[in-house]
Amino acid sequence: MAQILDIEQAVLLLEIDPPFNQRDVQLARRRLAKQWHPDIAPPGKQHEHERHLKAVNLAADQLERLAEESRGGKVTMGAVKVNAAAARKARAEEGRRAYEEEQRQQQSDTERKQHDPFGSRVPDHSVVHRYARCLSYPEWGVGSVTGIYFTGEGDDMQQWARVTFQIGIRTVPAGSLQFVDFSRPDPGAQRVERFMTAARHALAEGEYAIAAKRLIYARDADPLNPGVLRLLTLAFWQAGDLGAAGRAVRDWARVEGSRPAPHRYAARIYEDMGSLSQAVEAAEHETARAAGDAGAWERLGRLLMRRFETARARVALERARALTPSEQGLLDLALVANLVGDVGAEVSACEQATVLFPESEAAWARYAHALARTDRTSECLAACERALRFGPDAEVDDLRAQVLAAVPRALEPA
Repeated sequence: MAQILDIEQAVLLLEIDPPFNQRDVQLARRRLAKQWHPDIAPPGKQHEHERHLKAVNLAADQLERLAEESRGGKVTMGAVKVNAAAARKARAEEGRRAYEEEQRQQQSDTERKQHDPFGSRVPDHSVVHRYARCLSYPEWGVGSVTGIYFTGEGDDMQQWARVTFQIGIRTVPAGSLQFVDFSRPDPGAQRVERFMTAARHALAEGEYAIAAKRLIYARDADPLNPGVLRLLTLAFWQAGDLGAAGRAVRDWARVEGSRPAPHRYAARIYEDMGSLSQAVEAAEHETARAAGDAGAWERLGRLLMRRFETARARVALERARALTPSEQGLLDLALVANLVGDVGAEVSACEQATVLFPESEAAWARYAHALARTDRTSECLAACERALRFGPDAEVDDLRAQVLAAVPRALEPA
């Protein structure tokens, strides 16, 4: 028989209406006792009457206590509603706590099943006070090996170690452990190599946030290690933490500022952050250290275009064109020429793009649009036809129709 906690249910069960006092509750109890006493129950109904009478007595006890605690000894309708609301809230809170406890227990059981499958099994080999690190997860620190277990048979046999770390019990392949000798200090170089190896594995698996955490440990061991700072920059950038990536690349640039690589990364990261002024500054540092890199000049030109510094952008893109022209670099140069109104330079850049990259739909489409601003109508139509060979393009179709409509028509001979 579940305990009745809702006062409204108790009132309904005793068949009384507020306001009421202790005397009203006692009379209701006696009346219902005469009706539901097991001794007067029909054959086969004794158990049902007994249960109902127990519920009546429990409800009457609750209402009597409520009446005794009420002002003037009377329980009003408002008091019934207040107590019922409090009971419902208490039941809801109890249910929430029970649900959360059940979820915690399920999570604990899942983690135990995943990380401690041998918890109820006697170890095949016991190991007492043997301390080790897991090379795959060095951030777990040093753990205590409590047992060695074997699974499989023959060539499929595997050896597992049950280790207690600070984060909890973990079951890992025994071959991934490195036992620790506390009589000798742990050199910083070994800590760096340990966390660098684990971080590379995480990067290869696409777990960039985990890789960044491991690289922080490596940086703490050797703050001026350029390899650590480079990987840390990449990990934060790939993880989407642009603020941390910007701080990491600044540290890297302080260590290897004479090389173009940190400035190249910095320009890309600052561009993703939307800080164009810092991106331009980093790109300028890159071109100063890699003057023969056409990609660096193209990057600087595109950033300057976004800042509407067309004159400087044109100089940078012309420099990239002279070194190693690329399709995107030539098209960007054509755009800059268009912005400054130099149609001849725009046509020249687009034409060179079609010569160097004849299978580029974008190059032919841009070339057609550039020619449309000249009197070279036939060449413009030919460029439109060439662009449309790669697939339908609404803009090129519209351009072709406009050019054809503008072509003067000769009168037919009589």
